[in-house]
Amino acid sequence: MNAPEEKRDPALGDTDVPAAAALAPAKPKPSYVRRHRAQAMAVLVALAVSAAVLARWWLGPQVITGTVLRRDFVQSVVASGHVEAPHRLDVGVQITGTVLRVPVAEGQAVKAGDLLVELDAAELTATGRQADAAVAQARARLRQLQEVQAPVAAQTLRQSQATLENARAALARNQELFEKGFVGQAALDDARKTSELADAQMRATRMQLDTTGATGSDRALAVADLSGAQASAQAARARAGYAAISAPVAGTLIARNVEVGDVVQPGKVLMTLSPRGFTQLVVQIDEKNLGLLALGQSALASADAYPTQRFNAQLAYINPGINATTGAVEVKLDVATPPAVLKQDMTVSVDIEVARRPKALIVPLAAVHDSDGAAPWVLRVEGRHAVRIPVKLGLRSGGLAEVTSGLGQGDTFVVTPATITPGARIRIAAASASAPP
Repeated sequence: MNAPEEKRDPALGDTDVPAAAALAPAKPKPSYVRRHRAQAMAVLVALAVSAAVLARWWLGPQVITGTVLRRDFVQSVVASGHVEAPHRLDVGVQITGTVLRVPVAEGQAVKAGDLLVELDAAELTATGRQADAAVAQARARLRQLQEVQAPVAAQTLRQSQATLENARAALARNQELFEKGFVGQAALDDARKTSELADAQMRATRMQLDTTGATGSDRALAVADLSGAQASAQAARARAGYAAISAPVAGTLIARNVEVGDVVQPGKVLMTLSPRGFTQLVVQIDEKNLGLLALGQSALASADAYPTQRFNAQLAYINPGINATTGAVEVKLDVATPPAVLKQDMTVSVDIEVARRPKALIVPLAAVHDSDGAAPWVLRVEGRHAVRIPVKLGLRSGGLAEVTSGLGQGDTFVVTPATITPGARIRIAAASASAPP
């Protein structure tokens, strides 16, 4: 059976549209506003952004400002260094010996006279006793000369004088008898010889007595022997004292190179002592600051281990040479009253006051422009504009600068941003910044 023939609308041509669809009513077309809503919104947003940008451009960029202050201003040079005693004492021995005792430790504070090292002194003690015995013997010989030999010599002299007187009397009698012819020449000669011998004996006895006197040679020898023995005893005692090495001054032991049982000898450093009471700070200063330094300048310093405990120092030495490698100059500062916490070789920070200006005009260096090679200038706020003002600067320190001309107290200047064009309109931030105190 043939299918029913599909009806076609002649107005639709040859398209295969069902008859029901062809008979459906047509949809209404959208309005112009609805069709261009998105474009309108984009235009409105662009206008709003343009208005905002235009308003921002008209009002100018927002900046942070500061105010020129007047106050005392100190320029300082900041450097770091270390603590150093002006001199260190190397402690050693004067004799060879075995270490018997070391009663101190490295880092210990000692007083003058405290025992540092003790050596075995048995042999030295024995030598000292021998020297003392020699002194006693010399003293006994001197007493023997004074108490025995001198009196005996005096008595012998008296006997010799008596013998001489008798011999002279016998000679006189024999002379008289010879003249009368009672004795011969031989008897007279014998009497004369006896007298001469007695005279010689008396002279020898007197000389013996003189040697025992205060200016005599025997006494002088005895006194010299006693003095030599005493000197030997003193040397022995001194040598025995070398066995005990004591601290020559008060200070701190910063090195110890000896232990009990070591055999030590002269020339070996056993300990290093840092004297107490006089301390210096040795710091390195950049050579560009050399022209600012002068002897006698005051400084404030602190040990890095105790940054809150600051103490006074004074510049006492400037090295005349420059370190070619680091470009620094070494300076030393005296510390009159060092704090108790200050130790040898501690790292310290030092602020040396090199100049002071009372009631100076101060601005932060961040607000000063001098990178273009021209004279320094600052953007001063005048109404709603930033005006370029040339300035002259004095002292500089700690991010601040002294203004000697160009600005006055209370003037407002632009701190940030640094890209503001001179003469541009600006908006001041709600919280403006002043020069740091």
